[in-house]
Parts: sequence; structure tokens; C-alpha cells
Amino acid sequence: MEKFFDYFDGRYRESVLKKSPADDGPVITLSRLTGCDARLVAAILAEELNRRYNTTKWRWVDKDIIYDIARELNTDANRVEYFCKGLELSNLSEMIMAFSGGYVSNLRVKKAIRDVVLSMCKEGNIILIGRAGAVLARDIKDALHLRLVAPFYWRVENIMKKKSMDIETAEECVIDTDEKRFNLIQSFLEKKSLNIDYLFDATLNRSTFSIPEIAEMILYMYEKKVGKQILERRKAARII
Repeated sequence: MEKFFDYFDGRYRESVLKKSPADDGPVITLSRLTGCDARLVAAILAEELNRRYNTTKWRWVDKDIIYDIARELNTDANRVEYFCKGLELSNLSEMIMAFSGGYVSNLRVKKAIRDVVLSMCKEGNIILIGRAGAVLARDIKDALHLRLVAPFYWRVENIMKKKSMDIETAEECVIDTDEKRFNLIQSFLEKKSLNIDYLFDATLNRSTFSIPEIAEMILYMYEKKVGKQILERRKAARII
């Protein structure tokens, strides 16, 4: 837990961001459509990675980042959460915050999210759920970027079961949350694109596979891509 809070210490984060790109990662980013059980997948995956590599370093991170960024900015967590959900506060709301001494610009929130997320990814051994991770960590070589998808009504039914919603509420939840997550990714892209498939190494259909099966497939892809790269560099270093 202490290591987690290091990311919110400016000096520590700056040192991580200045690391050589060759030392970045490894990291797995997990983008998802609403209702695809990304947290459950990440929890199993982190446990299996730690078991496979005999370590305790791997961990998964989701929206808890929001609250620590808010604490760093000395602002309401809702301010950061609005941005993470792809929402902009109205001009009136920003005026009220400015007069009350609580104003924090969208640019400052965006920079804080970028710096904290990127420092976590560069430090490595992290499974990052959402937070535009595939965009922010796109230059990290030892990274695997995945996206979980499923048919609309499969996801609606999953949300209905997990959150005890009726079908109309679940439909609205899926549509609204999907849009906000897409907007967050767009906010960090240099060039906007309606098609974001190119950001990911692979896309998995949650409706086709169980949670453990998806975690197993991600582990296989990680070892094929990232694990292989790390092993080849180690071998090259021994030869030199």
C-alpha cells in the first residue's frame, strides 16, 4: 500500500517518469465495454501472474486512482471523476468553484491523470483497468493492451443481475457508461478517431469465454509478447 501512495508523491513520480524507456513496464492495460467483468478478470490475472513468476509485485488498479488524484489536487473527487467519465463541468459550475477557491481546470486534471497513470505503468507490474491506459501507455514497449467486449444485450443482462436493475435502467447504464469511457479515451488521443481498435493488441468477447478463461488467454498473450521480449533482452545482455 505504501508503494501505491508513492505515485502521489511528486518527487517519486518525477523520478519514475524520467526512467529510461528501456526500463518501463511490464504493464497490462484492460479496456472494456460496460458489463464485461474487467475487475474480476484483473483480480484472477494478477494472482496468476504472481504465482507464475513467484512474486507479489503484480497488482490491479481501477477507479481508486481517482480519489488519490483528487487529494493531490486538493479538490473534490467528483471533479476528477467527471473528467474520467468523459464529462466536462459546465461554465457555471467552474465559475462557482473559482469564486469559492476550489477551481481546478480540466487541463490540470488531465495532466494529473496522465502523470499518475503513466508513472504507474512505467514502474510496471500493474494491470490497469480503463483510465485510457492503452493511450497513455502506448509508448511502453513491455506492454499488452487488451479490450473486453460483448453483445449489447448480453451486457445489459449481466448488469441487471449484478446491480439488481430493471432492463430500462440497465440499458441506460450501459449506453451512458460506454459513451463516457469512449470520451475519456478520445480526450487523450492526439487525433480523434471513431475507430479505436488499433489501440489494442487483441479484443476478447466476454460472452464467449468465462472469466477464468479470459484471464488464462491474457496470460498466454502476455508471455508470448511481453515475456518473450524481456527474455530476449536478458539473453542479449548476457551475450554482450
